[in-house]
Amino acid sequence: MLNREIPFLRLLIPFCGGIVSGLIIKPEAWLIVISLLILAAGFPVSLIFNKRQLNHLYGILLTSSMFLCGLLLYANEKNQLSILESEKGHYICTLMEFPEPRPNSFRTIARLHARVDGGDTVSLNGSLMIYFRKDPFISTLLPGDIIKLECQPLPVVNRGNPHEFDYKFYLENNGIKYYSFSRKNDILSHSRPEKSRLRYRALIIRERIIGMYRERGISDDRIGLVAALTLGQKNLLDPEQKQIFIRAGVMHIMAVSGLHAVILSMFILNMLFFLKGRLEFIRILIAVVLLWGFAFVTGLTPSVLRAALMFSFLQAGKLMKRDVNSINSVLASAVILLIARPSVLFDAGFQLSYCAVIFIICFYRSFYLKIRLKNYGADKIWQSAAVTIIAQTGTLPLTISLFNRFPVWFILTNIIIVPLSSVVVIIGCLVPLTYPVEFISHHLALLMDYLTGLTEVFTEKAASLPFASIENIGMVPTESFLLSIFIFLFTMSLLNRKAIPLRIPLIALLILAGAGSIRRIHDRVTGELIVYNGISESQVGIRTGRTLNIWSESDTLMPEAARHSMTRGLNVNNIHAGPGARLIETGYKRILICGHLTKILLQKTLPDIVVLKGKYPSIDMGINPDEIPETIVTGSEVSAGSLNINDAWKSRSHIHNVSTLGACRLKL
Repeated sequence: MLNREIPFLRLLIPFCGGIVSGLIIKPEAWLIVISLLILAAGFPVSLIFNKRQLNHLYGILLTSSMFLCGLLLYANEKNQLSILESEKGHYICTLMEFPEPRPNSFRTIARLHARVDGGDTVSLNGSLMIYFRKDPFISTLLPGDIIKLECQPLPVVNRGNPHEFDYKFYLENNGIKYYSFSRKNDILSHSRPEKSRLRYRALIIRERIIGMYRERGISDDRIGLVAALTLGQKNLLDPEQKQIFIRAGVMHIMAVSGLHAVILSMFILNMLFFLKGRLEFIRILIAVVLLWGFAFVTGLTPSVLRAALMFSFLQAGKLMKRDVNSINSVLASAVILLIARPSVLFDAGFQLSYCAVIFIICFYRSFYLKIRLKNYGADKIWQSAAVTIIAQTGTLPLTISLFNRFPVWFILTNIIIVPLSSVVVIIGCLVPLTYPVEFISHHLALLMDYLTGLTEVFTEKAASLPFASIENIGMVPTESFLLSIFIFLFTMSLLNRKAIPLRIPLIALLILAGAGSIRRIHDRVTGELIVYNGISESQVGIRTGRTLNIWSESDTLMPEAARHSMTRGLNVNNIHAGPGARLIETGYKRILICGHLTKILLQKTLPDIVVLKGKYPSIDMGINPDEIPETIVTGSEVSAGSLNINDAWKSRSHIHNVSTLGACRLKL
C-alpha cells in the first residue's frame, strides 16, 4: 500500500543504503560491470511475472538498482576530488564565498581549476580552504573572482580524539580535502569575470542586502543577528550569541530552513489574494519564482532547497487539480538533492530538516486534534506548541548525538520567538524591495531592529532560566538511529493504535536497549590509555571499564575528554597531577607520565609506556636502546623538533607524536 501512496519511499531507502555503504565499500570496475549486466538481464525476465499481483523479481531488481546507483554516485563524487602534492605550486582557482574575517586572518573557500607547472597545466577538481593573513586587499575579494595563487596545500586531518566531530569527513563532503596559509603577495594574478555564475551573484546580492540593512538604520550590534535571521548569514554573529540561542533551543531560526520558506510563501500567497480564481496560475507562479529567488540569495542550503522543491511539487499538483501526498513530495525532494550531491545525506542540517518535517507531516494534525480549544488566541498558541513538540520529538536523537545537550524550555521559547522571527523574516524581505523609497524602508528597518532586539532579549531570558539546558548527555550514532526508529513507531502507535500495534515500538525499544547493553558490557570488560589531542595541551586518560581517570595539571576537563565521556556515558575522575613524574599501574601495563626521562627514572619504574608531557620534554642520551619502553607518546603541547630521539630508539620503540598523528589510543 505504501508503495502506491508513497512510491519514492521504496526508491529512497535503498538509495540511501547505497550511499551509506559507500563509506566502507569501494566498488571495483569488474564488480560494477557484472552488477549492471545482471540487472540489465533481470529486468526483461521480470516482465514474465507482470501478470501476477506482486512481481517480487521486479521489486528486488529495482531495489538493487537504487542501491547500486547510490553507491556509484557517492563513490564517483569522492573519486572526483583531486589529490594534491604537499609542496608549493601555482594554482588557478575561483573564490566561492566572501573572505570571512577571523581574529588573525581571512578564511575563504576556492574552487580549484588547474595546477600550472611551467608550461604544463593539469586540470583539478575539488576546493581549497585558504587562510589569508590580514590585509585590506583580501577583504575586497568577491565570490567568482579568479586568482592564480602560489601556495602549499596541506591535507585536512582530524585530531583523532574519540567521538570528536569528524571535521575531515565534513569538509570532504563539501569537496574540500586541503587547506593552505597564504598572504596577499602569494596572489600572482587576479581577475573578475564579466558574468559570474548565478550562485556567486546570489552571494553578492546577499551582501548588498546586508548593506541595505545598515544604510536604513540597523544598528551594528544587531546587524549580525538580523543577517542570521533573515538570510542565514551567521559569520557576523558573536560565539556568545550562538550559544545563547543554542541553550534556548531556537538555533534553528538562524539557519534558513523550511520555516523561512513557509513563512515567505504563505505571506506572498496572502498578499496576492486578488489573483485567486482564474488568475490562480499567475499567483502560484509568482510565489514559486520569489521563493526560489529567496533560496538562491540565502545560499541554496539543503533545508531551504527541500522546502522550495516541496512547495513547487504541492503547487504543481494543485494546478493540475491532483492530490499530492506531502510525504511523497518531501521524499522526492530528498531524492533530487541526493542525486545532485549524494554526500549531503551526511550533512547535519539535511538530517535535522528532514526529520523535523517528516514528523510534522505524519503526526502534527493527529496530535493537535487531541486538544480542542475554542478560544482563537489559545488555539493559535496550541498550534505553535504542537508543531514545536512534534518537530523537537523528531530531532531529539540527533540533537543529543550532535550537540550533547537538550533545551528544556524549547516549547516556551518557540511559542514566543518563532512568531517574532517570522515577522522579522517578512520585514527583512520588504526592506530591499522598498529600498528606493527611503521613508518606507527606513521605518521598516527600524521596526525590524526593534523586533530583533526583542527576540534577543527573550532568548537571553530563556537561556538564563533554571535548568535551561540539560548538558553532558550524549549518544553514539547507532543508538541515535535506533532511538529515532523507536520514537517514530511509538509516536505512530500512541496517536493511532490502529495503524501500528504497541508491540512493534516495544520490539524497537528492546533492540535499542540491547544495543546499549552490548556497548556497556564491552566498556566494562575493556580498558585503554588515551592521550587527548587538544589545541594547546593534552590530557592523559586511562579508562578502566566505565571509569575514566584523567591526569592533568589543570582542574578543568578538556572539551575533547568531556565529549568522549558524555557520548559513552563514562564516570570521570579528574586527578590533579603535578609537574613531577607519575607511575600508573593498570592491568598488565606500567605507564610513566613525565617531562624528563632519565636513565635512573627508567630503571626505577620499568614502564611499558612513557607519556612525555610539557612543552620541552627530553630523553637522556645515555639511555641504552635495550632499556627503551615499547611505546613513547608525546603530548600535543610538545614543540615540533624539540625532542631528540635517535634512530636506535625509533627502531626499538613505537613513537607516537600526538600533535602530528592525532590522539593516542592504546588497549590495556
